[in-house]
Amino acid sequence: MTSVIASAAQAAHSVATSLLSTAQVQPGGTIPASQVKEDEPAKTEPLILTGKNIIVGVPGAFTGTCHAQVPGYIKEFVQFKQKGINNVYIVAVNDVFVMKAWKAQLAPEGTPVHFIADDKASFVGSLGLVFDATPVLGGPRSKRFVIITDGDKVESIAVEPDSSKLTVTAADVILAQVS
Repeated sequence: MTSVIASAAQAAHSVATSLLSTAQVQPGGTIPASQVKEDEPAKTEPLILTGKNIIVGVPGAFTGTCHAQVPGYIKEFVQFKQKGINNVYIVAVNDVFVMKAWKAQLAPEGTPVHFIADDKASFVGSLGLVFDATPVLGGPRSKRFVIITDGDKVESIAVEPDSSKLTVTAADVILAQVS
């Protein structure tokens, strides 16, 4: 009986993941209007993208590769600003409490980098960037990606072919691409 329930739950996760994920956003496309959570679990705010921005999607706070990736964006924030980037957003399918704790651990002195909780995977789902991470992370998660926007228009997108690796979405790689 337990294996039947487990199989049904896994199938439900896979169906939920496929329903959340639409066609992947492409250069020239638009970032959908979205409500996000940054500071309070019951407070959503519109994600307003003005000027150039970087949106970094990661599978999960505190996970190994994500924990290695995000400090690069914090460290290079000033250089991104010098290249005309207004904001850097780190987005994960985690709750606000986890994202705030992760930000506090990675930047105990503070950082202007925004840590966005996409607790229902609605934002990354609207971008078509959700995958089924049930075997490792318990459910649908964000693919590892970086989107550079000008306002809400996608200028470029990089998606790691293997979300457990850090190649095309590393901060130094993206910094070299920003003009």
